Amino acid sequence: MKNISILGSTGSIGTQALEVVRLNPELYKINALTAQNNALLLIEQALEFKPEMVVITCEDHYQTVKQALPNVKVLCGEDALIAAVQLPQTQLVLTAIMGSVGLKPTIAAIEAKKDIGLANKETLVVAGELVMQLAKDNGVKIIPVDSEHSAIFQCLVGEENNPIEKIFLTASGGPFRGKDLSFLSTVTKIEALKHPNWVMGAKITIDSASLMNKGLEAIEAKWLFGIEAEQIEVVVHPQSIIHSMVQFTDGSIKAQMGLPDMKLPIHYALAYPQRVTSNFERFSFLKHPEFTFLQADTKSFRNLELAFTAMKKGGNMPCIINAANEIVVEAFLKDKIGFLQMSDVIEECMQEINFIGQPTLNNYLETDKQTRIFASELVTKQSLINLK
Repeated sequence: MKNISILGSTGSIGTQALEVVRLNPELYKINALTAQNNALLLIEQALEFKPEMVVITCEDHYQTVKQALPNVKVLCGEDALIAAVQLPQTQLVLTAIMGSVGLKPTIAAIEAKKDIGLANKETLVVAGELVMQLAKDNGVKIIPVDSEHSAIFQCLVGEENNPIEKIFLTASGGPFRGKDLSFLSTVTKIEALKHPNWVMGAKITIDSASLMNKGLEAIEAKWLFGIEAEQIEVVVHPQSIIHSMVQFTDGSIKAQMGLPDMKLPIHYALAYPQRVTSNFERFSFLKHPEFTFLQADTKSFRNLELAFTAMKKGGNMPCIINAANEIVVEAFLKDKIGFLQMSDVIEECMQEINFIGQPTLNNYLETDKQTRIFASELVTKQSLINLK
């Protein structure tokens, strides 16, 4: 039985992970569950899975959770996430919280020699070099949970001694595939939240609509698989059946395929290195007779180009775009700025925030803080212009 702690158990990835655990009660034991605001669902999950520890990061909900779970150790605050990943019996930490808040608990889990099921791409976007070196130093496995990175990871099993020539990172294209700048200038958050293939949280759905999600995934892939920006090509694949591909130096390409269901990569990550039988729906080629591929449009979807620019620049530049992006997505969801204005704010942050070529952890944290302040100021200015 594998002992697991889940950071972000009430979110999209967390709830689906618990579905997988529910289907395999003989294989997994839940040691800790954490959530930000959804106290009622967290309580419900804790009553079912009986973890040793529960963390609610929003202190306003602490008493509610504590009173509902008298037999569970209940902690609150972001610092408590570190305690949740350091429980002695935990073997795998599934990091399913959104944003750069996942960085410090992931580092703490690695230092405690816990394997990582990584569903928090921001950790590697912000501090990929530092995190991957820590994992190597501590003998920790980082098993990607994002469907694209899980696909690449699976394609590389058994290929450890064979160098990668190129990675094809597939993208659905989101709800605005094929749309031009004129169309994008007027889209609403309601339209942006209607993803054609995947059911995800609001932030990642907006990232998918702007193609920033694919840019962040490219940066994550660089660190996960030890490759350069020039070895990563984003290909739009509207059907979302091929989740990504690896081309080797002999020209051969391996692809991982499956229905667009996040439970598949979650199931693989939890069970790794074994493959455990599932009752998930099986793919039928007859129901999906056509696969199509398109070039990503970086002129209309500038976020993708900005992410590649940041990846090539290195240092704290990916940290800058990640922090700025989190601010602008929140602003877009609150109707403070338009869809295209998100890229404008991110680009200005890249130009104005101090660049550090070889950042330390403290540099990353300070960069994140400064960028959020500056991006928020830009959002406020843009919002006032929009009102006029």
